Amino acid sequence: MLKLKPKFDLHRDVECDILRKEASVCRVKEYSGEVDTRILNIERDGGILYSWKGATGTTRIGKLDPNTKQNKLLYTFDKQVCVSSCSLNKEETLLAVSLAQNTRGEERLKPISKCLTLLIEIHPINNTKVLKAVDCRVKVQFLNSETDRRSVLESHLLLITEDGYVDLYHVLLTKQEGYRVVMANPERLTKTAERIVEDFHWVQWDGHTQRLYHLTHNVKFLMRCVQFYPNHNCEIMLEFPLELPANPFSTVKFVNLGFDHYHMERPEQELVRMEVFTNRIESSMCVCYSQLIKDKHEVMYTVVLLHKDCSKTFRESLGSDQSSQKASQLHPLFIPIGYYILVYLQGYFLHCINTRQQEMLCHSLFLSGPDVDLGLQCPSANITVLHSEEDSNGKLLDQATGRIHSAELSSAYLLQILRSDTRSRCPSGKTEPQRLAALHCLLVYMGNDPNLELKVIEWLCDNVNAFESFDQIQEFILASLYRISFEKSLSLDKVLPYSSVLDKKKIPVCLSEVPGVSCTADLHVESVFKGKARSLQGFWSELQWNTERTKYLDAVPNPRYRTAYIQADWDKLMSGRRPSSLTGHTEENTKKVLSMVDTWCLDKKLVPLFQEEDRQQRALIGLTVDKLREHLNRHLPRLGKKKIDSLVVNYVAKLLELIRHMLESVWLKCKLGPCVLCLSSTQQGSPAEWSVFHFMSRILEATRGLCLPLPPGYHTLLSVFAVRVLPHHTFLQYIDHGVLQLTETFVSRIMTDLDNSDANERLKFSILKRLPEPMEQRIYHMWDHPVSSASISRDYVRTMLEKHNKNKGFAFTGRDKPGFRPEFLPLTYLAKILSDIEEQAVNPFEEQENVDARFVEETALKQTLILLGFEEK
Repeated sequence: MLKLKPKFDLHRDVECDILRKEASVCRVKEYSGEVDTRILNIERDGGILYSWKGATGTTRIGKLDPNTKQNKLLYTFDKQVCVSSCSLNKEETLLAVSLAQNTRGEERLKPISKCLTLLIEIHPINNTKVLKAVDCRVKVQFLNSETDRRSVLESHLLLITEDGYVDLYHVLLTKQEGYRVVMANPERLTKTAERIVEDFHWVQWDGHTQRLYHLTHNVKFLMRCVQFYPNHNCEIMLEFPLELPANPFSTVKFVNLGFDHYHMERPEQELVRMEVFTNRIESSMCVCYSQLIKDKHEVMYTVVLLHKDCSKTFRESLGSDQSSQKASQLHPLFIPIGYYILVYLQGYFLHCINTRQQEMLCHSLFLSGPDVDLGLQCPSANITVLHSEEDSNGKLLDQATGRIHSAELSSAYLLQILRSDTRSRCPSGKTEPQRLAALHCLLVYMGNDPNLELKVIEWLCDNVNAFESFDQIQEFILASLYRISFEKSLSLDKVLPYSSVLDKKKIPVCLSEVPGVSCTADLHVESVFKGKARSLQGFWSELQWNTERTKYLDAVPNPRYRTAYIQADWDKLMSGRRPSSLTGHTEENTKKVLSMVDTWCLDKKLVPLFQEEDRQQRALIGLTVDKLREHLNRHLPRLGKKKIDSLVVNYVAKLLELIRHMLESVWLKCKLGPCVLCLSSTQQGSPAEWSVFHFMSRILEATRGLCLPLPPGYHTLLSVFAVRVLPHHTFLQYIDHGVLQLTETFVSRIMTDLDNSDANERLKFSILKRLPEPMEQRIYHMWDHPVSSASISRDYVRTMLEKHNKNKGFAFTGRDKPGFRPEFLPLTYLAKILSDIEEQAVNPFEEQENVDARFVEETALKQTLILLGFEEK
């Protein structure tokens, strides 16, 4: 499921270098002693601080530079000490350490504190200042804000204690002899410390964003976030309550504050394990915590999605055997991968939670069973997740081996889920939710990879028939458009469709539930934003905007655009009527969309689309732009009309381009040449052409279900494939059932490209019968056939007689009367004149009978036949 890339190896990158240096100190060729190298901390710049036992009974502290991969000795203690916490300032002039004091042996009789916190000058090594000597653990962490100042003669240090308070030390520095950096007034250092947090139970540091999260309790548990600014001022930016059990922590919990190798708490002693993850790109914040449930073989974990103003609590049953009882006393790992949070309990389950599309369980991938494996080479209890907002993918530290890996979702694994054979799984449909979740992960999260997108399209072509619970082609179209639009503006997250499942009147049970997992949702988080939301990266203002927008959209009906908005107008267009909503502006929308597609497709001429006038699709394109623009203006007025207009036109243009891209991909996959567009060939269509026709038919079905337009020329291309691969009677049935639409371009090609063999003549006559009258008259001019010539002659005579009749003042309106035979136009014209004269004449004699028009018509016909020599007088 995970693709792990090695980033750091303690033995390879550090220990080998240390052994060479210790051998040099001892003046031996190869040092054989134990160095006991331990990672202490990872600073904001990626530098790794570590300690080791020196050859002469000392303890040394070093740093690995992340850019040069060079190791640097920072400080050496003259005896072996237990370093429980360590931090280095940005300028590498000060080193802060906390030492766990050894109270064994002779030193047990001496009055000694459990923890000694020191501040050491190391540029060069000079004075050492004792900051604290207390009987509780103390974590040290320098602030490391980005600043433009070249020469910084101050540092700022956080001391975070197990007693539940945080002090901020402002250390002023001075230069001596031009290069020595020392503390100014070190005796006043402890007196000027600033208390910024008191009475916390849990604390987490985020070095990349310079934020401190902490949990306090009065009446209820309250999560707060303190933001540190480049001027080293700080303020509480956010607070919100959390539902936690009573006494969730036996001692204060430190998260992301280095690695204490002398105080390792057993997992079963932790009733609650909690972590906070933020994502700068998504402007999101998630609080994840798991709870141990005594006497029950299940795991309980909660994910608070602050940016979505909701939280979800999951309970996963582990079974009833002894091993599951042991596993229920372990906490799962929380691993951030982009906007996914992976919840992993080794050997039992993996829940890949989608924090962007969280409405339904089916868009989050859930896998269970002993085969679930992240590819870790060690027990998950040894793994520590390293936090980094700059890199949205988490890093995993194996504390036993000192190896760090970056973690990414494996596209190959997700494709394997798509391609799995459902026939070998039971009950039926069990894998469909997993396929849907994997499909969305591939399309939305990984969709920028064109090679991966091509593999998904090939899978669609090989699995054309829709699944029972969802239509994979509809999902491909909506998810791809959602990803493209989301990249343009994060605000579109809650207003654009991303899945056709949401439009179903009745959602299948397999998509709304996960077997063995219960989910409870809380649709409101009482978050309170404080401060001025002035983060340099704009994170807080964006998070606040996300939260407020979510609350608003959750309160209004139907904030997400649905195809039902366009259904009535769509039905009118499909039936040949013109909706009242169509205006001249609608045609302008269409021109904007098609001009944008033309710009993108100058070098894409493999599939003949966008090359003809398709009035129906042009109307649908303009109508879609109008309805979508109206929806966005209603719900996102903050974006402005100009921005919304650009987003909507781009959305519809990308839709048409996406369908063209799907066809081109399948065209190349099936290795079709230009001959497939030739109608004059007597050869039956190949299996490859049948595959393309079937795929195009499914695209047509999917877009009709979503009321989405198609590229102009799509119906023509589909009909060309249909007439090549289908028997003629089946082809006509496809027309009668509305699957195929006869376009003028296609019919004109049928008339000109096909010869007049008996079969082709029957096909042409059958097509002509199904055409509307205006198109039928135009098509007759393209067919070189006696029937078309007769039709053209009749039309010509009718036109001439109507013109003459108009000049004489008579209206030629009686064609539809049952007493006339329009097949012989001169005779019809004569009868019409007599009938009109009869109606207009004033008869002074009441007893005079009317002229019998029927008699006159039959007499005239008789006379004509005699004149032509067909009958004798």
